[in-house]
Amino acid sequence: MRHRKKGTTNFGRRKSHKVAMLNNLASSLIKHNRIKTTHKKAKEVSKIADRLITLGKKETLHARRQAKKIVKHKKLLQKLFDEIAPNFKNRDGGYTRVIKLGFRRGDAAPISIVEFVEEELDKSE
Repeated sequence: MRHRKKGTTNFGRRKSHKVAMLNNLASSLIKHNRIKTTHKKAKEVSKIADRLITLGKKETLHARRQAKKIVKHKKLLQKLFDEIAPNFKNRDGGYTRVIKLGFRRGDAAPISIVEFVEEELDKSE
Protein backbone atom coordinates (compact mmCIF):
# COMPACT_ATOMS: atom_id res chain seq x y z
CA MET A 1 0.00 0.00 0.00
CA ARG A 2 1.09 3.55 -0.72
CA HIS A 3 -0.42 5.30 2.28
CA ARG A 4 1.29 8.54 3.34
CA LYS A 5 4.06 8.26 0.75
CA LYS A 6 4.95 11.74 -0.44
CA GLY A 7 6.63 12.35 -3.78
CA THR A 8 7.13 10.08 -6.73
CA THR A 9 10.70 8.90 -6.31
CA ASN A 10 13.82 9.43 -4.26
CA PHE A 11 15.94 10.01 -7.40
CA GLY A 12 18.49 7.40 -6.34
CA ARG A 13 19.51 9.47 -3.35
CA ARG A 14 18.97 9.39 0.38
CA LYS A 15 16.15 11.51 1.73
CA SER A 16 18.36 14.33 3.01
CA HIS A 17 20.15 14.58 -0.35
CA LYS A 18 16.84 14.57 -2.23
CA VAL A 19 15.39 17.33 -0.03
CA ALA A 20 18.53 19.45 -0.43
CA MET A 21 18.51 18.96 -4.21
CA LEU A 22 14.85 19.99 -4.53
CA ASN A 23 15.37 23.00 -2.25
CA ASN A 24 18.31 24.10 -4.40
CA LEU A 25 16.23 23.69 -7.57
CA ALA A 26 13.46 25.79 -6.01
CA SER A 27 16.00 28.48 -5.10
CA SER A 28 17.36 28.42 -8.66
CA LEU A 29 13.83 28.80 -10.00
CA ILE A 30 13.32 31.89 -7.84
CA LYS A 31 16.69 33.29 -8.93
CA HIS A 32 16.35 32.71 -12.68
CA ASN A 33 12.51 32.44 -13.11
CA ARG A 34 13.09 29.40 -15.37
CA ILE A 35 15.15 26.23 -15.03
CA LYS A 36 15.81 23.24 -17.26
CA THR A 37 15.92 19.82 -15.58
CA THR A 38 14.61 16.27 -15.92
CA HIS A 39 10.85 15.85 -16.10
CA LYS A 40 10.42 14.08 -12.74
CA LYS A 41 12.53 16.66 -10.93
CA ALA A 42 10.58 19.41 -12.67
CA LYS A 43 7.26 18.04 -11.42
CA GLU A 44 8.58 17.76 -7.86
CA VAL A 45 10.14 21.24 -7.77
CA SER A 46 6.93 22.67 -9.20
CA LYS A 47 5.06 21.49 -6.10
CA ILE A 48 7.63 23.12 -3.82
CA ALA A 49 7.62 26.38 -5.79
CA ASP A 50 3.82 26.57 -5.66
CA ARG A 51 3.96 26.14 -1.89
CA LEU A 52 6.58 28.92 -1.65
CA ILE A 53 4.42 31.31 -3.68
CA THR A 54 1.48 30.58 -1.37
CA LEU A 55 3.67 31.40 1.63
CA GLY A 56 4.87 34.56 -0.11
CA LYS A 57 1.30 35.73 -0.62
CA LYS A 58 0.60 35.52 3.13
CA GLU A 59 3.28 38.11 3.99
CA THR A 60 3.51 37.13 7.66
CA LEU A 61 6.58 36.54 9.77
CA HIS A 62 5.57 32.90 10.25
CA ALA A 63 5.24 32.37 6.48
CA ARG A 64 8.64 34.01 5.93
CA ARG A 65 10.23 31.68 8.47
CA GLN A 66 8.61 28.64 6.89
CA ALA A 67 9.91 29.70 3.47
CA LYS A 68 13.37 30.24 5.00
CA LYS A 69 13.55 26.49 5.65
CA ILE A 70 13.51 25.92 1.89
CA VAL A 71 15.14 29.06 0.47
CA LYS A 72 18.33 29.60 2.45
CA HIS A 73 19.56 32.81 0.79
CA LYS A 74 18.27 36.08 2.20
CA LYS A 75 18.19 37.93 -1.15
CA LEU A 76 16.23 35.16 -2.84
CA LEU A 77 13.75 35.10 0.03
CA GLN A 78 13.33 38.85 -0.29
CA LYS A 79 12.80 38.50 -4.05
CA LEU A 80 10.17 35.82 -3.44
CA PHE A 81 8.17 37.94 -1.00
CA ASP A 82 8.64 41.36 -2.65
CA GLU A 83 8.65 40.68 -6.40
CA ILE A 84 7.37 37.22 -7.32
CA ALA A 85 4.51 36.51 -4.89
CA PRO A 86 2.68 39.87 -5.38
CA ASN A 87 2.36 39.06 -9.10
CA PHE A 88 0.12 36.12 -8.20
CA LYS A 89 -2.14 37.82 -5.62
CA ASN A 90 -5.26 37.33 -7.80
CA ARG A 91 -4.41 33.74 -8.73
CA ASP A 92 -5.53 30.81 -6.56
CA GLY A 93 -2.97 28.24 -7.67
CA GLY A 94 -0.98 26.90 -10.58
CA TYR A 95 1.88 29.37 -10.30
CA THR A 96 4.34 27.26 -12.30
CA ARG A 97 4.23 25.43 -15.61
CA VAL A 98 6.22 22.42 -16.77
CA ILE A 99 6.99 22.23 -20.49
CA LYS A 100 8.46 19.07 -21.99
CA LEU A 101 11.44 19.69 -24.27
CA GLY A 102 12.44 16.24 -25.46
CA PHE A 103 15.24 13.90 -24.48
CA ARG A 104 18.78 14.56 -23.28
CA ARG A 105 21.43 13.47 -25.74
CA GLY A 106 23.71 11.51 -23.42
CA ASP A 107 21.29 9.28 -21.52
CA ALA A 108 17.93 9.95 -23.21
CA ALA A 109 16.41 11.33 -20.00
CA PRO A 110 13.24 13.38 -20.60
CA ILE A 111 14.02 17.09 -20.16
CA SER A 112 11.56 19.82 -19.15
CA ILE A 113 11.49 23.52 -18.38
CA VAL A 114 9.91 24.81 -15.17
CA GLU A 115 8.88 28.46 -15.19
CA PHE A 116 6.56 30.83 -13.42
CA VAL A 117 3.26 31.49 -15.17
CA GLU A 118 2.86 35.09 -16.27
CA GLU A 119 -0.55 36.67 -16.43
CA GLU A 120 -1.57 37.00 -20.06
CA LEU A 121 -3.82 39.69 -21.47
CA ASP A 122 -7.32 38.76 -22.52
CA LYS A 123 -7.56 37.32 -26.01
CA SER A 124 -10.19 39.92 -26.95
CA GLU A 125 -7.75 42.81 -26.50
